[in-house]
Formats: sequence, structure tokens, C-alpha cells
Amino acid sequence: MLKMEEVSFSYGEDGKNNLDNINLNVKQGEVILLCGESGCGKTTITRLLNGLIPNFFDGKRAGDVYLNNNLLSEMPIYEISKHIGSVFQNPKTQFFNVDTTSEIVFGCENLAVEETEIKKRLDNVVSDFKLSHLLDKSIFNLSGGEKQKIACASVSAVSPEIIILDEPSSNLDSQSSWEFEEIIRNWKSQGKTVIIAEHKLFFLSEVVDRVLFVKDGKIAKEWSSSEFKDISHRDLGLRQLDLNNLTAKCKQYYSKNLEFLELKNFNFKYGGTRVLGIDNVKIPKNEIIAIIGKNGAGKSTLANCLCGLKRSCKGELIINDKILKRKELLKKSYMVMQDVNHQLFTESVMDEVLLSMDEENEELAKTILTNLNLIHLKDAHPMALSGGEKQRVAIASAIASEKEILIFDEPTSGLDLKNMMKVSENLIYLQSLGITSFIITHDFELIMETCSHILHLENGNVVDNYKIDEEKLRKFFL
Repeated sequence: MLKMEEVSFSYGEDGKNNLDNINLNVKQGEVILLCGESGCGKTTITRLLNGLIPNFFDGKRAGDVYLNNNLLSEMPIYEISKHIGSVFQNPKTQFFNVDTTSEIVFGCENLAVEETEIKKRLDNVVSDFKLSHLLDKSIFNLSGGEKQKIACASVSAVSPEIIILDEPSSNLDSQSSWEFEEIIRNWKSQGKTVIIAEHKLFFLSEVVDRVLFVKDGKIAKEWSSSEFKDISHRDLGLRQLDLNNLTAKCKQYYSKNLEFLELKNFNFKYGGTRVLGIDNVKIPKNEIIAIIGKNGAGKSTLANCLCGLKRSCKGELIINDKILKRKELLKKSYMVMQDVNHQLFTESVMDEVLLSMDEENEELAKTILTNLNLIHLKDAHPMALSGGEKQRVAIASAIASEKEILIFDEPTSGLDLKNMMKVSENLIYLQSLGITSFIITHDFELIMETCSHILHLENGNVVDNYKIDEEKLRKFFL
């Protein structure tokens, strides 16, 4: 169905191949997982398979890619789209509409599908993806996970034979990830071919047929689903397949003092809809606090209010009896956003880190970049980096800012094991400096590795506030 024959590819002119002599034969109805460390070539493989290379990404290419024995590079992109649907790591890059319902049916309308059939497909994907509560909403008011669901639903509505997914779970909560497993299973039962490039593995173990381990631009290993369960994933730099094997390491990071931060009157509305309602809550100071909850629970809204970005939020943060309002919060806090493209401004990674410092210190910047495995990219343009690399650049800027309170919105979305551990190490280091970190995350591995306190939000309200408790966390995530 899809075939790659001796394919090599390079984006740059330095002669280094991002992919080197890839041979791959994808059979109809297969579910294939592409795994491997960040930068190994997974996304480049997906771009060759869905026609984005050479239609949208330039580079030096050798070898051929075939779709049903037709040379993919000679097919127009509109013809490819009839057979292959794609979901990108950042769903915003594939949206064309401002409301959710129009976005879901947009592809069907472009292919001139009859109105009655469009309505039928809309009903089907709304049921499959559990989207009834998201219909007719503004795209701009959705959480990252909700946007991811809409992107997946819009591709599914077109009903292509082949679906290619790049980090589909990067912004999904745990429940949505498990639901996504059922969606893949449903696609498989319909005879569709599914190719997934993914770091998080826990929701895929029972649904994939073949696992391809990509390393340094080559397919280094290949396993069946049953074989993949028996290997040592951590030895290969892969995330955990079974989250039940994880234990909380973070109890050792409990702060020795008994100081607290107090949040008062953190209430916020979008239009007339109340999305955040926290009247009073106390949280331990100088700890690493995980803010958890389902997609759309109000976590990102709380982050924006906590660092003073929402003018209409009258919330106060009380530290040592000192009341910090919006203007003081802006000075005391720094946030790494869920979509870091909004906060990358300069022309090099090094300049991005220096920009966050009150006084430029290039040696300190180099140390921070080294700790986050970014020093080799110090002269690269931030917007030319992968999603995971951009994420780490924003984290480096946060560390360099030396603010008292740091807020990280999904800091490990799209990160492999090695770079997730780098982020974890840096968060623990920040705690040793007396910094309080709030981590909005769906990443169970990161929480178990790093966090010492949990703030649980649902429907904009705090439903639980506790020192890390493995039993409670497993109940929520697993």
C-alpha cells in the first residue's frame, strides 16, 4: 500500500542526512508505531509518507515513496489527501476555521461530499471522539487537548484509507489517551492503515501490529507487538509501556519548611461562562506542584491568572503575609506556555535565553543549554527547531529568568525519555534554589519522577489538594 525504497533525505546543505536509506513496506490494515528519541527521524518519515516532502518541505532527497504503486512525489497534494489523512503534533497548524463544527467537516466539504453524508460523518466522529460538548465552540477557547481531539476528528471525518499521526497524545489527558486507543482500534476494524510517531507508549501496547525503532535516521530495530512488550524500553531511551511499573521518587523533594502560598479570588470568565473559580487554597512553598485535571478543566486559565496575564482576574497570591496582585505577579513569575511559538522572539537559541536575563551572562546561558541538551543548537533559529526542542528552549529561558515562581504548561509534551529526565532534573535543581514550580501536566511519568504536591482541578474548581499519593494518582491516570 505504502512503500519506501532506499529513501534518504536531508533538510540542510551540510550533507548530513536526516534519513539514511530507509526501506519500509506498509500493508493495508496495519497499525505501525514509529518510536525513538527526539530528532531520530520519525517526523521526517511521516512527512515523506503523507507527501509534505517534497510538496511543503525542501531538501535533498534520494529514493522513492509509492502509494498503491504510484510515485507519491508525482501526485498532486489534493489527490494524496483523498487517500492519506494527517494529524500534526501542533493541531493549530492544520486548522482553517474558527469554530469546531466547521473545522470537523471542512475536509469533507473540500472533497464535495454530499450534505447528508457530511452530517452522517459528523454524527459518527462526534460519537467516536465524545465531542458533543465541544460542538459550535470557538477554536481559540479550547485547551490544547481539546484542539488535538478536533484535529483527529476532522481527519477521521474525511475517512481516508491511511491515517498518519505525529505525537497524537502530546496534549491529551490520560482518559482521552485511553479513548484514543479505542479510536485506533475502531479504525483498524474498518481496515484502515494507521502510522503513529509517538513517545508515550502506554496506550498503544495492545493495538499496534508492528513497532519500528528509529535511530540516527535509520530503522535500527523492528518488533512485533508481543516482542515489543518483552524488551527493556528504558535501555533504548523509550518511555514506559506499563505505567503501573512507576513509583513516586519525589517524596525526597518535600520542602523542609512549612511555608505556604495562598491563592485567593482566582476567578475568571470567558464571556459569560465561568471557567475558573478558586476562592481560597493553600499550597506549600518551594515545592514542585503538579496541576492535574481533564482537558478543559481550567488548568491553563489558572496558569495565565497566576502569572498576571488575565487583566480581569482579581486573584491575589499571598507569600509571607505579602499580597501580590496582577502587576506584582507579572514581576515575580514566568510561564512556559503550552504553545511555545508565542514566546520565541529572537534569531538564535542563545539570544532567546539571554533575553530572559536582567543582566546578560553568556556562561550561565551555556550551562543552562548544556543541562537541557541544547548547547549544540545555540546558534540555530528557534523557529527552525522541532516541537520538543522549542519546548526546551522556552524552559531554558524560564530558568534563566531567575523568577521566584515558575509555571510550566505541559513542559514535556512531545519529549522523549532522555529530555523528559533533563526537564525533571532542572525542576529539582530549581527547587534547590528556593523556586516554587507549578507544572500543568498529563505526564504521569514526569509527576512520578519530579512532583511532590498535587493540585487537582475539574470544571475550574479545586477538587483535591494533597501531598503526592500514588494510590490517588493511579486512580486518576490509570
